[in-house]
Amino acid sequence: MRGGDDGVSTRGGGRSVKESASEMIQLVLPNDTNLLGHLLGGRMMHWIDLVGAVVANRHSRRPIVTASMEALDFYAPVLLGNLVILKGYLTFVGRTSMEVGVEVYAENGLSGERVLASRAILTYVALDDVGKPTPVPSLFFESEAERGRFDEGRERRRIQLERVKKVKAARAEKEDS
Repeated sequence: MRGGDDGVSTRGGGRSVKESASEMIQLVLPNDTNLLGHLLGGRMMHWIDLVGAVVANRHSRRPIVTASMEALDFYAPVLLGNLVILKGYLTFVGRTSMEVGVEVYAENGLSGERVLASRAILTYVALDDVGKPTPVPSLFFESEAERGRFDEGRERRRIQLERVKKVKAARAEKEDS
């Protein structure tokens, strides 16, 4: 695999997906739920952002900020008393940004039954000592699945940059008129 600005490394100076992967477990308590006894979406988003930030920090070893949440899909309700297992891992690395995928599982603590409840994709930016974006280590892969997620992340990044460019152009046009 080649090195360079595409965030891919042959290993020199890069880090593996496994080195920054993180897992967090939460117990759904009454103050985490709505009137139906289901986990509040906002609470889940908070937990997703936390585990994603840990992944980005572990990869970059820099302060990071959340730049975007590209996708958040809910598949199954998470109930009061469930354990919530959040698994975060890098999917793409750019020059200063890192895309993190987070899978959320709901587990019945009594039966052990576990279901995929949600998935999210977030982007974080590493900051230098004065709060400006700073380069992050490249990423190397230990499987074809990791390489595939990276390629998908590169395409999402391309689309995201186009969207940001359009928003900036529209804002500049509005300010000129």
